[in-house]
Parts: sequence; structure tokens; C-alpha cells
Amino acid sequence: MNVLTPVAAALVWGSAQLRAAGTPSPNPEARTLLASALLTSPGELVLLPGVDAEALARFEGHVHRRIAGEPLQHIVGVAGFRTVDVTVGPGVFVPRPETEVMVGWALDVLADRADPVVVDLCTGSGVISKALVTEDPRLQIHAVELSEQAFEYARRNLEGTPVELLCGDMADAFGALDGTVDLVIANPPYIPLETWESVTAEVRDHDPTMALFSGVDGLDGTRVVASVAARLLRSGGVVCSEHAEVQEHSAQQVFLDSGCFDQVRGHRDLADRPRFVSARRTDLWQDDIRERG
Repeated sequence: MNVLTPVAAALVWGSAQLRAAGTPSPNPEARTLLASALLTSPGELVLLPGVDAEALARFEGHVHRRIAGEPLQHIVGVAGFRTVDVTVGPGVFVPRPETEVMVGWALDVLADRADPVVVDLCTGSGVISKALVTEDPRLQIHAVELSEQAFEYARRNLEGTPVELLCGDMADAFGALDGTVDLVIANPPYIPLETWESVTAEVRDHDPTMALFSGVDGLDGTRVVASVAARLLRSGGVVCSEHAEVQEHSAQQVFLDSGCFDQVRGHRDLADRPRFVSARRTDLWQDDIRERG
């Protein structure tokens, strides 16, 4: 006879274990882990008669992995972002809710543009491109990722979408699009190397180093984004790029220093923290004037 453990009892145990380990959100995480073990959704848990021994063992394993510091998204294999889910795991950056605000801003900017062309730099799991094209199918999106391991996640996540995906260096990607793009969007690495020790173990040990750290001041990736955006954008096109809270002014300065942008603005996330910078490409004919000097 297969004896079922009540769902509520399993959740109480899991929440207590996670809480004792200092997990910030023990109750929601317990529900997510149990649902994964049962191959269902958290909302369906209330409809189940109980948890069988095999699923209970999986759940206990999930909880112990979480207590050991493994990201929740790696354990369940999925990360939610705006209206989409993407497959994630070792070797790819786990999408953060903070980035959702930047994607929403980009969608608003593109809403009134005809046949918008978008380039997604440092696409990682492909989550930004997937969210954009899902919410606005008009978009012609081109995405690039340097890491071969992360590229494989992006390939799977973007399968069935019209997004053009490239494995390569963003610095010289999509040369055929130079001067034709409406929006460049990026979530580049931006953590300064000197702050390695201050990064939480969960992030440092599980997110790929390539997606986290970017030179002494953390802005090496942002400088490449600014350079690539200057090349790709049409006159009046816009770029938006995520940054660390402490880079509110220094990230903006990168775009100001390039001399190719105006309307450089900082934007905050839902927690009112500095989160990304945007800038507009100046008229391309002005480049010739500057070069002639």
C-alpha cells in the first residue's frame, strides 16, 4: 500500500528546514520545490491527494540542495521572467526580476515604431529576447552570446521563435545591421573584480564568472555595449544597459564619454534602486563633423 504524506505536512517540514537554514523566502520556496518534485505547478498543490514516497524523497533532496546554497532555479531547472519561463542551470546566468523593468521600458519605447529592429547583447539564457518577442511579435530581434555553454540554453529557450541567435563576441556582431537598429538592449557583466569577496556565495559559486565580473571598475562590458550600440543604432535609436546600484553615475558617464549619444538617463527598478541607463543615438552625420574636428 502506498501511504501518502499530506501536502500540508510536507510543506511544513520543508519550510521549517529552509527557515532554519536562513533562506529568505522559505514558504514560497518550499512550495516551488515540492511542486517540482511532483512535476506540477505550485497552484496545483492544493488539488493533490498527497505526496507519495518517491516524490517525497525528491522533495527532500531538493530541500537539502537548496540549504547547501544551490540556486532555486537550478534545482527546478526553470526561471520565470515577465510572461515567459526559460530553462536554466549550471553555466548560464539566472534571470533576475530587476531586469524585467528594463524590458518593460524597452517595449514602451518600441510601441510606436514601425517594424522595429532590436539587438540583444549578452543574451545569456535568451530570456530578454524571448520576453520581448512574446510580448511584441512585431519585433525583429537579433541576439548574441559569447559563452558556448550559455548559448546552448539560449538556443533551446528561443527555439520556435523568430529571434536570430549568434554565438560570438558582441564587439563585432551583426555588422550587416550597422546604422539600422532601433534598440540595443543589454544586461552585461558589471561587478568589479575587486568586490569578488563581497558577492554572495550563491551567486559567486553558481552563476558563470563571465556573466558577473567586468574589469577593475565593473564597466568594461558597459564600454563595449556603448561602442557596439554606437555602431548598430540608426539616428534616434536607443540603447539600454543594466548596471550595479553603485554605478548609477559612472555607467551614464560611459555613454556621455563616447560622444555618440544624448538624452542619457538613469532608471530605477521596482525597489527604487538605480538599475539601468538609457541613451539616444545622435544623428550619424554628426560623427563626420566630430572626426573632421
